[in-house]
Amino acid sequence: MLQDKTAVITGGAQGIGLAIAQTFAENGARIVIGDLNEEAAKAAAATLPDAIGVGCDVSDSADVERLLAAAVETYGSLDVMVNNAGITRDATMRKMTEADFDAVISVHLRGCWNGTRLAAGIMRENGGGSIVNMSSISGKVGMVGQTNYSAAKAGIVGLTKAAAKEVAHLGVRINAIQPGLIRTAMTEAMPQKAWDSKMTEIPMQRAGEPSEIASVALFYASSMSSYMTGTVAEVTGGRHL
Repeated sequence: MLQDKTAVITGGAQGIGLAIAQTFAENGARIVIGDLNEEAAKAAAATLPDAIGVGCDVSDSADVERLLAAAVETYGSLDVMVNNAGITRDATMRKMTEADFDAVISVHLRGCWNGTRLAAGIMRENGGGSIVNMSSISGKVGMVGQTNYSAAKAGIVGLTKAAAKEVAHLGVRINAIQPGLIRTAMTEAMPQKAWDSKMTEIPMQRAGEPSEIASVALFYASSMSSYMTGTVAEVTGGRHL
């Protein structure tokens, strides 16, 4: 589905980002993994058939420019951009510091804006492409202790819709994914009580797997979604309908 396409995935060294990289590679894409941990990015790339790893702080536009330049210089094109990089700094509003708020907004929201803006700039000159932005169900319903994260993830939806309108006529499509409870190292480190509480909210009665987010990203990245832009896919097992 992505034969001879070049895909850049930020935060691609582990978790959902790595699952997306693996799924894209299985479907013929050349992969560029961007990650704050350059060593991890290169190690992850080494497990894929045609991939490179690049250190990248997505909150720094110059870093994102270098990441995209590496993709074009190595593979000759930029066809798919997945803005997936993220962090958490959870705390209630009363205890959250300004630094923790700013850090999450900077990585998620400004990072997504940097990736969307710069990738769209390249794609519009080359006849189009697909951008996939990673939001979260937290951006739809809000989660206690996540005023920073929920705000950033809601902002990504607004960013996606506005940007999609700006570049649709140039052949650049921009869509977002809102994962629910996905089984990753981060979520499995939750206290059992918190995990059980979240499970009661899921009609399908199970957590999702990273590969189930990756398959939706593949759909958005490929021509299967050629008449879709500005949309938001909830991948939640029915949680928070």
